[in-house]
Amino acid sequence: MRVKKLAELLGLEELTSCGQDKDVTGVYTCDLLSRVMVGCNEGDAWITVQTHLNVLAVAELSEAACVIIPEGIAVDKDIAARAEDKDIALLSGKLSAYEMCWKLHDILK
Repeated sequence: MRVKKLAELLGLEELTSCGQDKDVTGVYTCDLLSRVMVGCNEGDAWITVQTHLNVLAVAELSEAACVIIPEGIAVDKDIAARAEDKDIALLSGKLSAYEMCWKLHDILK
């Protein structure tokens, strides 16, 4: 499934316009960046409450399909602009990380 379709199905706001055609093949949820570097696979939709610049570096390193910020947490415009520069799809939604994982599990099976 493409990032764009995933965003539509979950009602996510697209904070960047790039990366919408990347394939989402799995889901990874974690806020500890060192753990994400080990556990997040290429093509995963990564769900995290972190919104700082290091998230973009880890997303790029792990080749995540997109980064999803749950719970309506605000993302600084400078971070979104940097994500755009790095071709990282950055999405935001009102659901909790748990609810997103649950729905993504059903969508991706």
